[in-house]
Amino acid sequence: MAERYSSFQPGGRRWLWQRITAAFLVVVLAFHFFLLHFVNHADEVTFAMSQARMEQLTYFSLMILFLVTATFHGVNGVYNALINQGISGTKKTAAKAILGLASVVVIVQGIRTALAWAGGVPL
Repeated sequence: MAERYSSFQPGGRRWLWQRITAAFLVVVLAFHFFLLHFVNHADEVTFAMSQARMEQLTYFSLMILFLVTATFHGVNGVYNALINQGISGTKKTAAKAILGLASVVVIVQGIRTALAWAGGVPL
């Protein structure tokens, strides 16, 4: 019988959240493709149209949630790939710290950009 091999602990929350964020990302990406590739074709999209969308609280909130979800999903995936490759000890701790810091930087800068794009706070 095949042996189970995964860096996720059985019944762990990281495994569950990886699946939940994946499902959310599929839905948001489908929305993105529908809105920006079928409703409005690429040659019709302007900065002003994008800014107008970001000024709507619903769209703005969805994009912030997308940013946080995509960041978690990506970082969690990279971290678990490193664990699957056998990283442990100090290297594992350093990877966790670096990935955590990178996540914070990406999310903070993403929120700053979204706020500026929505006309809230200049960069």
